[in-house]
Order: sequence, then C-alpha cells, then structure tokens
Amino acid sequence: MNGSDIPELTTLCYIEKDNKYLMMHRVKKENDINKDKYIGVGGHFEYGESPDECLMREVKEETGLLLRRYRPRGIITFIYGNDIVEYMHLYTADDFTGTMTDCNEGDLVWVDKDKVCDLDVWEGDRIFFDLLIQERPFFSLKLVYSKDDELISAVLDGESLAL
Repeated sequence: MNGSDIPELTTLCYIEKDNKYLMMHRVKKENDINKDKYIGVGGHFEYGESPDECLMREVKEETGLLLRRYRPRGIITFIYGNDIVEYMHLYTADDFTGTMTDCNEGDLVWVDKDKVCDLDVWEGDRIFFDLLIQERPFFSLKLVYSKDDELISAVLDGESLAL
C-alpha cells in the first residue's frame, strides 16, 4: 500500500459520446501500474475532496474537459498483490464542454463501446463494462489481482463471480 496502511482513494470516469468511451492509453508514465493498459480518466483524491470534486478536477486536468452531467455508477475495491488497496469511485459522464487537451499520463482516444474489451484492459474492467452496458444500478465490485496482473477473485454486491 505504497508504504502505509492507508488505502488509496480514487475516481475513474468513462466519458461517453456517440456510443464511444474516452479511454486513456497509459503509455507516458514510468512505474505505472496501468502501463500500456487502456483505462478511463480520473485519479487520486486530494485531502478533503469529495468524490465529485475529485472527479471534476481530475477530468479537467487530464482532458481539459468540464463535465456538465455525470453519475456515480459504483465502488470498485481494487486489490493488487499485498501492496495496493484502492477504493475507486466509478462514474460515467455524457455531457461536457471544452476542448480536449493532451495528457501527460497517456494518449486520449475515443473507442467504440463494443470494441473496448478488445483493447488491453484489466480483466476486471471487462466485468464492470458489462455492468455499465446493462445499466446496472449502483454496484460494489471487489477485484483481487496477483502481482502478475492475474484476476484471482471478483465479488459483485457480496456474491463471488465465477472467473
């Protein structure tokens, strides 16, 4: 857990437009747990921020866009080996303003929703993409990974999922 027993608090947002998600191909940061993967935009809470405040700040910093309409979709508990525990507030957004800018963490690309799982994404992300497409009400998903990125456990709303 990055040298402490305090879990990380983050947001993750999938911005939607024309049946596509805005994805970040994480190719620019060194020592990045998401290196070469495609993920949404978001990041770590600053002290005292609410999830919504973190979401708005991170989206603006990473994309240049200002969200006008978004909704919370779930909480993802992400566990990676013995070192990382992260509570991720998952959002989707479908109304925004502004001009997209470059991001220093990765390349921003619009991807057809039905092609997202063809990309190099975390295995557990495939589970919540399916939940988003199903318009599942707010959910809690726990994803446990080994140090070599293997998904070893997934629990949705308290029920273990077959992998």
